[in-house]
Amino acid sequence: MPRTLQASVLVFTLSALAGAAQAQSLNELYEAARAYDASYLAARSTAETAQYRLTQAQALRKPTLGLGLSADHAQVDPPAVFQTNPATGARVQVAGDRVGSTTLKAGLSGSYSLYNRANGVTISQAERGVEVSRAELEVAEQDLMVRVAQAYFDVLAAREALATAQAAKKATAEQLASAKRNFEVGTATITDTREAQARFDRGVATELAAENDLRVKRVTLDTLVGRSGVEPKPLAQPVALPAVLPASVEPWLQQADENHPQIRRARLGLEVAQLEIDKARAATGPTLDATGTLGGQDASGRGASAKGFTGSATVGLQFKMPLYTGGATDARIKETLALAERSRNDVEFARRSVAEGTRRSFFGLQSLQAQVKAFEAAESSTKLALEATQLGYKVGVRVNLDVLNAQAQLFATQNDLAKARFDSLMTALRLRQAAGQLRPEDIAALDALLAK
Repeated sequence: MPRTLQASVLVFTLSALAGAAQAQSLNELYEAARAYDASYLAARSTAETAQYRLTQAQALRKPTLGLGLSADHAQVDPPAVFQTNPATGARVQVAGDRVGSTTLKAGLSGSYSLYNRANGVTISQAERGVEVSRAELEVAEQDLMVRVAQAYFDVLAAREALATAQAAKKATAEQLASAKRNFEVGTATITDTREAQARFDRGVATELAAENDLRVKRVTLDTLVGRSGVEPKPLAQPVALPAVLPASVEPWLQQADENHPQIRRARLGLEVAQLEIDKARAATGPTLDATGTLGGQDASGRGASAKGFTGSATVGLQFKMPLYTGGATDARIKETLALAERSRNDVEFARRSVAEGTRRSFFGLQSLQAQVKAFEAAESSTKLALEATQLGYKVGVRVNLDVLNAQAQLFATQNDLAKARFDSLMTALRLRQAAGQLRPEDIAALDALLAK
């Protein structure tokens, strides 16, 4: 092998290895998006607040203690006193002594709820709120997985479309050159050249559109994961799509009804609404609190109020029983009953929506996998048809337009096949999402389908 050729092969190999080393897997980009995507991070922060709300609610069962400090100063002016001046005989006002005192007070006051039915209900609602926040975070995480996978495969699909457009343009250019040669030697008409030129010009436009589409898809993926110049790994060849398991829709529907976070969130919302009814009814019942104070005051100054330091301590029970609230409590109970009915309908709506989405994804996946097999067979058939047409063109039984049409049919089939494969992978993810089963392990499993 000549040295120049060996050097070229070596450079090409090193470039390919460098590109493979820089390529990122789907799971790697998903982990990057979990630390960058603003909507997911917002959902995670919202989920964290639920635990703090629970802590606030649990404080209702604990005693409270407060410190109070005050300082008062009182000053009393004595009544006016008049005296007669012996020398002049005139009455003169004489000021008396002012009386003032300063009182300092300090004390601790505490209370502890011995019986309050509403407090227990509030704590139960906060506990349900934590579970609701977990379900909402699970929905956000599944949505992030689907968005990252969609952006990832969109780039791969756009790259496949560009490669197909470039191959089609190259094949058309070869056919155009052949038509020009045949026209020059007089074995073909100008019509063949013009037809090939028109197909070539259209191929250039298609390539430009594919380049721009790939550029836009790369921007979307980069923005989602917070990186620049992301290079996804292509599908490993030959492509082997995983089978749909279970193979019938009923197990998927059952799992969706049991595990889907949206249904779980709706059911928890119904439980919270029913607890709100209990809380509204608890407002008509009694409450009992233990109270206590410990304090003292120091009064200093002149006058009868200046008694020095005195201390005090009290312990007691506080009982409250609402007798009449102007109809507010009854109205509140009726409101919570109506809200509970709305939550019950929300549960039913969530179940129906999830079941519909699961069925749509399941049957869509079955159809796409059947399409992939059909397109694979069509690709083999169109390749054979193109070879036969090219051979017929060489021997003069086929015209240039027949070759162009056969080439266009092959490249269109290859485009449809690539799109069907990527759509099948995405629909499989959406099926697991629709059934509430999508987990990070599913993203990792897709990496097994990518080139190493």
